[in-house]
Amino acid sequence: MFFLDSDHVYRSRSFAAFDWLEHGFGTRLSPGFAAGAEVSTLKQIHSAICVQASAGGCLGEGDALVTSVPGRPVSVRTADCLPILMADERQRTVAAVHAGWRGTIQGIVACAARMLGRAEDLHVAIGPGIGHCCFEVGPEVAGQFRELFPERADLAARTSIDLVEANRRQLIRAGVPPSRIYPASLCTVCRGEFHSFRRDREQAGRMVSMIGRLS
Repeated sequence: MFFLDSDHVYRSRSFAAFDWLEHGFGTRLSPGFAAGAEVSTLKQIHSAICVQASAGGCLGEGDALVTSVPGRPVSVRTADCLPILMADERQRTVAAVHAGWRGTIQGIVACAARMLGRAEDLHVAIGPGIGHCCFEVGPEVAGQFRELFPERADLAARTSIDLVEANRRQLIRAGVPPSRIYPASLCTVCRGEFHSFRRDREQAGRMVSMIGRLS
């Protein structure tokens, strides 16, 4: 579902089929990806705050940016949290979402889906982030995922959480067709091409993921 281009940027094959759309998930080998004054950003605070992007630069605090303005891409920065890019193929609105475990619990991806338009028109690419293989948490965190994983009986103890699946379930509940949700299945902790806060702690950099309308 994803491919790595010559600039060391991962792209969704499904998104690449839209001639009106630009997008990409940066790696540690593409530090200049999406650089520019016209790119909209946020001061990310692990929230469920979605912001309508009307200008370039930093637009305040929040964890999702939505826009329908051509030539005004939106972006998020991550180093284990999930970068999630969304596109409404009918209205040509797009969103960039930063979904760590706190934002996931608060429903940040569902908030962005509601702002974009009709859920059945959405396509969602879930980029590289910490995988189920590496996201082990204590019961104080695991217990907050009971509503998303009602079938699990191990959330009162130290266990692993699948953030990709948690966000996928929220998107499906919001009405996004499962066939239009595209997970990269690339773990940032396991793969050295990515920055990872869990692996590298304070030495970790950040990767940029971006989406925008060309027309």
